[in-house]
Amino acid sequence: MRSRNPVFSRRGFSRDNGYAGFNAAPQAGGPAVATQGNPYAQGAQGNPYAQPAGNPYAQNPYAQQDLQYGAPPQAPATAGRMTMDDVIIRTASTLGVLVVTAALAWALLPVDDANIGRSYGIGIGAALVGMVLALVQSFKRKPTPALILSYAAFEGVFLGVVSSVVDNRIADGAAMQAVIGTMAVFAGVLVAYKAGWIRVNRRFYGFVMAAALGFVLLMMVNLLFAVFGGGDGLGFRSGALGVVFGVIGVILGACFLALDFKQVEDGLAYGAPREESWFAAFGLTLTLVWIYLEFLRLIAILNSND
Repeated sequence: MRSRNPVFSRRGFSRDNGYAGFNAAPQAGGPAVATQGNPYAQGAQGNPYAQPAGNPYAQNPYAQQDLQYGAPPQAPATAGRMTMDDVIIRTASTLGVLVVTAALAWALLPVDDANIGRSYGIGIGAALVGMVLALVQSFKRKPTPALILSYAAFEGVFLGVVSSVVDNRIADGAAMQAVIGTMAVFAGVLVAYKAGWIRVNRRFYGFVMAAALGFVLLMMVNLLFAVFGGGDGLGFRSGALGVVFGVIGVILGACFLALDFKQVEDGLAYGAPREESWFAAFGLTLTLVWIYLEFLRLIAILNSND
């Protein structure tokens, strides 16, 4: 069973035990993505959206049929299918909320010696609320825009406070450098994915999930040692070892982006419902926040070692 953790589970458009069409190779003459295990594949066995020969809408849950008069099923409205515009608009909306709340937190929560404790406390509280909202959304079978936008708002407060602390107290200009780094990774992965240099399949997915699980477990152990033992814990987030783990974190974020792009591609190819574009926006936002924080941490480590 696929994990529902919002960090590990890249919420695809599959609702079974498969992942975004990785269960089988593409059929000849079909779309460039696999069909078996994908709920939007055309003709896939057990697929609620499959269109079998003869009556293409016989098993389509979106088909409208007049049961009283025995009228034939009607074709589902194409207007209800997810489009790239839907993904872009909802992703932009989610990121826009995050950026606005981050800017407000930066401006309204000072991090000077007199106020840093209060501001940092508010930031940590916002991060915890955002994590809870993300977990709630990850366990829901359907996206809830209010939950996703609320997550973005609270996460933005946390990012605004953390970015202000690093930028004003550790490395001037760190926030802008992290933003540029995140944008560069996004653009690079997008180009590599569209060019076919990155091939997302079941093996790739399994490797990324295993690596991410090990990475987060190590970070949790390091945090526990830091909390109860003091100092930097096991040193995974400081010094040369911290730089190594920061680079690994950025690479993992790039891999998550490739998984996100694959999910969007499959959703478009298989006619996912329009509401699924909120899942795409949610996944992309989670990944971009991951990459940004890894860059910010890297910059802080490099400057603290000067």
